[in-house]
Amino acid sequence: MPDDGSAQSTTVWPLPAFHFEVTIGAADGPKGTFSEVTGLNSETQVIEYRHGNSPIYSPIKMPGITKVGNVTLKRGIFKSDNSFWSWYSSIQQNTIKRQNVVIALLDEQKATTMQWTLTNAWPTKFSGADLKSDGNAVAVHTIELAFETLAITNK
Repeated sequence: MPDDGSAQSTTVWPLPAFHFEVTIGAADGPKGTFSEVTGLNSETQVIEYRHGNSPIYSPIKMPGITKVGNVTLKRGIFKSDNSFWSWYSSIQQNTIKRQNVVIALLDEQKATTMQWTLTNAWPTKFSGADLKSDGNAVAVHTIELAFETLAITNK
């Protein structure tokens, strides 16, 4: 490996959490700019079992059903953009439009290094901005997504 004089060039560093993009819908669909994504987690329930003729008096532990939490997306409010509200309000008419959501962690060249894919996501909660007359923060709204499965891939 050529030495470019930088000790950092041969060292692996963790990726920063602030360089990401979110795609809702098709892989070539619009990419959203979000300020925060939280809730990318998965948990497997523990099943305790002891068969009747076991010489050990404690149960064994086995993996049970895996469940995922809800993911929360936050972004700034832009003029004439009601896309979060439109998607959320569609569930009130019993026409839930489930979408795949891809959250991509990007490197310095804006290439995807890791991605989380949420299958069949739909909005379960919408929160508008907190408005304050004495504040100077950006108006941000939040949408919480329920989804069925989580897949993590490295690129």
